Amino acid sequence: MLRTSVGETRLDILEWLKDPADHFPPQSHGGGVERGVTVEAVAAKLGVPSAVAGTHLGLLADMGLLTARRIGPRTYYRRDEVRIAEVARMFEKGW
Repeated sequence: MLRTSVGETRLDILEWLKDPADHFPPQSHGGGVERGVTVEAVAAKLGVPSAVAGTHLGLLADMGLLTARRIGPRTYYRRDEVRIAEVARMFEKGW
């Protein structure tokens, strides 16, 4: 699932979210990226419509690799480092 061009996009998103301040500008609706990154920010970085970015983020969240937190009208996405470490350990064991 992560070895296709679509998968590469998702891996890019995961990589960017390791240090969102290095990859995303401050959010236009106020504040930095400490609380997470919005669909709109990811869409702008990818150069795709928000719906496409939302699909990528939603799948990563469904897989448990991202957490989503709704604040007002926006949803903010962050990496779930504990879950990512668990998945990495599974692959290291040859799963």
